[in-house]
Amino acid sequence: MKSSRRRFMKLAGIAALGLGAQPVIKAIAPASENGPQTQFSQGPNALTARQWAMVIDTRRFKTAHDLEPMIEACHKTHNVPHFEDKNHEIKWIWETHFHNAFPDSANRFTSEETEHRPYLVLCNHCENPPCVRACPTKATFKRESDGVVMMDMHRCIGCRFCMAACPYGSRSFNFVEPLKGLVEKEINLKYPRRMKGVVEKCTFCVERLAEGQMPACVEASGGAIVFGDLSDPESEVRQVLRENFTIRRKQSLGTEPCVYYIV
Repeated sequence: MKSSRRRFMKLAGIAALGLGAQPVIKAIAPASENGPQTQFSQGPNALTARQWAMVIDTRRFKTAHDLEPMIEACHKTHNVPHFEDKNHEIKWIWETHFHNAFPDSANRFTSEETEHRPYLVLCNHCENPPCVRACPTKATFKRESDGVVMMDMHRCIGCRFCMAACPYGSRSFNFVEPLKGLVEKEINLKYPRRMKGVVEKCTFCVERLAEGQMPACVEASGGAIVFGDLSDPESEVRQVLRENFTIRRKQSLGTEPCVYYIV
């Protein structure tokens, strides 16, 4: 008991110190940069890329109802709970309006139709993710293999530094037991369980990519969302980007988001 309490106090102190504590953390809890506890075994048909990216055609969505299949598919796949109390809300992918999604892209001549479309938002899996730099335990990390920004919930100490660093509001904290917001018969037993007191977010469905499947939201979109390798000039993502005008969220911050929007 004394040993556990001492270890907890060490971690709490390190969290308070923030980035300056990195060398100490390596001594207390050494781990791979790629967070071994969140790696999914790669099947023979696994989809791979140097940098995964997503393109969302917002012209295909006229009402919030049009977005429900993607949101439902994501939340059902990952056991994302629904709580009536907004303070406990867990968000992986959700709907918002133009001025929330693109506060630096609006102007007084923006068309009314564009402004009033519903917009899907999620973790942007940035090429330069500030959340990774802010995490004192490396629970948040960027996979070297494909650029996906991940969460190792076993290493998360709940300091929420990553939430403060993320400019997109793409992370949620589990204030209560996540499964309490689910009906037991609807729980996907294939997805790892997380616990109260940790942060979570969209993972680009790495567990599905490992089995050769596209992300759940992409499959449910009917072609309105394209997913592929941003580094491959011949990929569908690159082709769509060449043929359409796109914007990204808060691009001026230099985070290099990997989610693009056709407007």
